[in-house]
Amino acid sequence: MRSLIFKHPLERKAAAQPKLRAPRDPAPSKWHYRYQRWMLTPGVRTAVRVGTPLALIAIVATLWVSNDNNRAMVAEKYAQVKASLQQRPEFVMTDFNVIGADPQTTADIEGILPVEFPVSSFDLDMEELRETVEQLYAIKSARVRVGENGLLDVDVTPRVPVAVWRDRNTLRLIDADGIIAGIIEERAERRDLPLIAGDGAFENIDEALTLFQTAGPIRERVRGLVRMGERRWDLVLDRGQRLLLPDENPITALDRMIVLNEAQDMLDRDVAVVDMRNPKRAVLRMTAEAANAYRRVSDTGN
Repeated sequence: MRSLIFKHPLERKAAAQPKLRAPRDPAPSKWHYRYQRWMLTPGVRTAVRVGTPLALIAIVATLWVSNDNNRAMVAEKYAQVKASLQQRPEFVMTDFNVIGADPQTTADIEGILPVEFPVSSFDLDMEELRETVEQLYAIKSARVRVGENGLLDVDVTPRVPVAVWRDRNTLRLIDADGIIAGIIEERAERRDLPLIAGDGAFENIDEALTLFQTAGPIRERVRGLVRMGERRWDLVLDRGQRLLLPDENPITALDRMIVLNEAQDMLDRDVAVVDMRNPKRAVLRMTAEAANAYRRVSDTGN
């Protein structure tokens, strides 16, 4: 026989009801919590708020620029705007304005600059123009800039010649730095400047200029310096007088000669040559007229 099992009514009621689940924990998981905290940081929030629209704009712009027709349209529009700006009247140069140069140098500058007017200042390379101007012998330095009233200002500092160098058949002007400052056709064009001549003269131009400066009291009488044997100088004065300087310490010898002249007025007499090559004494050579007169006096005295 099947045994009968009797349960308590409360037990039968509990068995009939479904089992209840444990309540869900509302707190996020560890990784979800970290993700939320990361999204709340200022940098990430800014990146999402600003970076996302920018990224979308960049993608759209890239797709638009990748089209050849679009790029050509932009380039053409840019060229039109640039041309309209550069051709405005305030940027157009119509002529030169050379400052600080004589008429001849001004004409040389206008002939050497590769500029055809009218021209926009945006099309000019000022540094290249400056270097072109400074290639001229007569120009020591130059500055090129956009001037007023559509003029291109070329402000130059000319070289000041202090001597004339006879280079074979060419007469070149030399400034105080020993740099060529120009060329003249005839000696008569610059009689106010002393002449430097002779083999090896230009290689020793610094010494020659120092001798000119040392001449001091007799500088107005100096007509030139001649390099003799590529080793020493002869100082040529007016009245055909000639001072022979040694190859060593010529400046000291010239100083000594000047002192002798101030003490005895030596150069005011009938002296043709003063030989200073012997450091112990000066040797004088009289002019032919003075020598003949001296001989006649001597013969008469005998």
